[in-house]
Amino acid sequence: MRSTFTSLKRFILASAACVLGAAALIFVVDPLQLFRPSHLVSAVYSDDTRMQNAGLIRSQSFDTAFMGTSLAIHFRQSDIDRALDVHSLKLAMTGSNSRQQIFVLEQAIERGARRVIWAMDDFSFVDAADIEADPYLSVDLYRRTNRGIASYLFSAAMAKESLFAVLRSIPPLREPLTRAAPFLPVKFALSDVDDIYALPRDFDLAGTYNAERTLAAFAYITSPVRSRFLGEGYLYDAMVRHFERDAVGLITRHPDVTFDIYLPPYSILQFVAMRDASPATLKIVTDLTARIAQRLTQLPNVRLSDFRAIKEITHDLNNYSDVIHHSPAVDAMVLKWLAGGEYRVDPNKPTASLDELKVQVEAYRIPQLP
Repeated sequence: MRSTFTSLKRFILASAACVLGAAALIFVVDPLQLFRPSHLVSAVYSDDTRMQNAGLIRSQSFDTAFMGTSLAIHFRQSDIDRALDVHSLKLAMTGSNSRQQIFVLEQAIERGARRVIWAMDDFSFVDAADIEADPYLSVDLYRRTNRGIASYLFSAAMAKESLFAVLRSIPPLREPLTRAAPFLPVKFALSDVDDIYALPRDFDLAGTYNAERTLAAFAYITSPVRSRFLGEGYLYDAMVRHFERDAVGLITRHPDVTFDIYLPPYSILQFVAMRDASPATLKIVTDLTARIAQRLTQLPNVRLSDFRAIKEITHDLNNYSDVIHHSPAVDAMVLKWLAGGEYRVDPNKPTASLDELKVQVEAYRIPQLP
């Protein structure tokens, strides 16, 4: 009996030592850079932006926060900095809603962001869980509460990431492990913050962004068995409520921060799909756009731009991989337009670009591929 108790005691002590040792490794390596920028090992980054942003806000130096959904996810910080003469931090999150975006932006502003560049996607204002109950974004990690720190330090996944970071910092292993990282079961596989959710420089753009794929996506979403999803989540009153609470609330709470907000250049087929398969949804989108334009242009610290009626871009289906996601070439043009103030919404005519878009949508006819 005594030997069994002794063995159990040793097992418990050994287990505790392993757990504490793993926590110590995570704290020292700090792969998320939640406590300090990386010094002991080379910095590593993850494409899991909802998690990674918590560390970026703590570890990076910046004066500008760049926010958006998947429509803004492929921008590179170096391109943003060069085009707009800023020191930016890209915080875009695929599929993010306004509650998530506002929460993350609040953290960035508290850490010194004096300018926000924001790709405002209308779908981000759909109804969603309150941020405190959001299963996809850990508010405790961002706030560095005891609970958040404990979940970080006592995470088996983070222990694995920390060990991999240590191994990759050993000179003979650095190059082979860096090459292998994208194919291994690790999240922190990137060596450069500029590469977070950015397309590789040798990416096959022509094979991804072309009219054939865009038209195929249009046919898919307007199919009678799927077209009902075009309107999923689009409830005008709820979206206006979230816009006022989240976007307008953040802007008015920070009058010393400049907000450069733009409406992204979806392809014309995004609106034509609604026109043909879900006209009620199209009305909600245009009514919401009118509300956004009228409201934001009255706020003194907002500069609003609307890129959705730029016919030479939005009607060229070779610029898109589906009906909304545009190519890096359009990313570059967006930065150029923001830098030059082109397509900025006139507060005296806040719905002028929307009115032009409505005319284009009404007149557009689906092209036939050769």
